[in-house]
Amino acid sequence: MAFLLDNASITHGIQLAVAPVFLLTAVAGMIGAVAGRLGRIIDRGRKLEEDAEHLSDPAHLERVAQELRSLRVRGRLSNGCIGLLTTCAFLIGVTIILLFLGEAASLRTSQYAIAGFLLGVVSFLLALLCFLAETLIATRVLNFRIAAKAPLQGAST
Repeated sequence: MAFLLDNASITHGIQLAVAPVFLLTAVAGMIGAVAGRLGRIIDRGRKLEEDAEHLSDPAHLERVAQELRSLRVRGRLSNGCIGLLTTCAFLIGVTIILLFLGEAASLRTSQYAIAGFLLGVVSFLLALLCFLAETLIATRVLNFRIAAKAPLQGAST
C-alpha cells in the first residue's frame, strides 16, 4: 500500500506530534529524580544491613529493622513510579507516531492517539502519587529521627 505524502500534511503532522513531546521532557526529568532517590534508598539499606551485623542491642536492632522495612516500601514505590513513568513515555511515543501517521498518511488514528495520550497522562499522574507517597514516608522517618534525638521540652538539665 503506497502512501501519498505532501509537504503540507507532513508539516502539520510534525506540529501535532511535537506537543506531546513536552510531556516526555517532564517524564525524563522525573525518571532521573526518582532513579537518584532509588539509588540513595539502596545505598542506605546496604549501609544499615552492614551496620546491623555488628549490633547486639535489641532496641537498636529493632530500629534498624524498622528503617529497613520503611526503605523496602520506599524502594517499591520508587520502582512503581519508574514503571509508570516508563509506561507513560511509551504511550506518549505511540501517540506521537499515531498523530504523525494520521496526518501525514491520512490514516484514521485519532481515536487511538487520544486514548494513548490519556492513558499516558493517567500513568504520569499515578507516578506522581507514588512519588508523593515515597517522599512522605522519607520525611516521616526523618521526623522520627529528629524527635528521637531532641531533648524533651521542659526537662530540667
